[in-house]
Amino acid sequence: MRHSIGRFLVAAVVLAAATAFLPATAHAQAIVKVNDTVFFRIGFQLQTWGDWLQDANTRGYAQNLYIRRVRFLLTGQVAPNVTFFFQTDNPNVGKAPKSLGTGFLLQDAWLEWKINDYFMIDAGEFLVPLARNELQSTVSFLTLDISPTSTVFAVPTATNATRDTGLQVKGYPLDGHLEYRAALMQGVRLTGSRNSFRDTFYLQYDVFETEKGYVYAGTNLGKKKILAISSGYDTQNKYHANSGNVFTTIPVGAGDEFAGQVQGIHYDGGTFLPSLPKQNDFLVEASYYISAAKVAPFAKYESQKFSKAVDKPKDQTRWGAGLHYYLSNQNFKLSAQYLHVSPKSPIQGTNQFTFAFQAFYN
Repeated sequence: MRHSIGRFLVAAVVLAAATAFLPATAHAQAIVKVNDTVFFRIGFQLQTWGDWLQDANTRGYAQNLYIRRVRFLLTGQVAPNVTFFFQTDNPNVGKAPKSLGTGFLLQDAWLEWKINDYFMIDAGEFLVPLARNELQSTVSFLTLDISPTSTVFAVPTATNATRDTGLQVKGYPLDGHLEYRAALMQGVRLTGSRNSFRDTFYLQYDVFETEKGYVYAGTNLGKKKILAISSGYDTQNKYHANSGNVFTTIPVGAGDEFAGQVQGIHYDGGTFLPSLPKQNDFLVEASYYISAAKVAPFAKYESQKFSKAVDKPKDQTRWGAGLHYYLSNQNFKLSAQYLHVSPKSPIQGTNQFTFAFQAFYN
């Protein structure tokens, strides 16, 4: 395992050293314009990972070299004030048990009719508006990836990678400082599909600069001063979840940035979703972007605490640290993360080492 990581590190260092001396290039969006009201643009995202995950019993490491995400994005406008977003993904290609032919799946597909800044209607498949970390862009996380504490609801609620189909209204009152999202979604359909739909609500207040759009940025690489306070609520039948989050990116000096967030989520599947035990999950993340070196060291802490005595053995905490190296902002970056998972005793803790490459354009 040491030899495998060593070879990977050597290759990564050589690549980083070589590309560090490449000249910076200007970027512009490539937009296909049909007429004054119809246009679209195409985007692309690729994240490839090398991962070493320790087994709690054997103490050995499962090794994987795979594609974490590969996505094609299509964004555009089909009529005045009517926009759309379409995204496909083929996640975890090559990861054991190895599969190279899983194919692309539908991830996002929605249209938005903007009446005005205070009221917009979305229809299709989109992110469940429950928590800030879950609504962040996958290209700009403060750490390596979304927190598992933000995705606990996904499988029990029949959600497609934190997305569901339905209708949503949203808007930006108070000069854009306040954002609301209220969604009526498909949720879990019982036999006959006569049960109630899923209701999700999200409210966020931006103290300083404002944020608008489908997803939020993680790091802003020193370009925006953000202090966002948010809360979300998700319910269907006897299931409910509620979240609270405080997120910030603060420019420091000439281009540096301090960023961090604190998030708590309470889940309770109730009798409707018994596979989702009642629990309180907690997330803390922080990073510091050093613009002169184009790097951002980061750290994280996560915990899952179950409420019922029968579920207590599943309690666990996770902590980790790592580094992003932004060779060309989010368009091309290298990342590395160490993560330690501490289950409830007597199960031994495990380690995970991950190295990642990202290429992105939109």
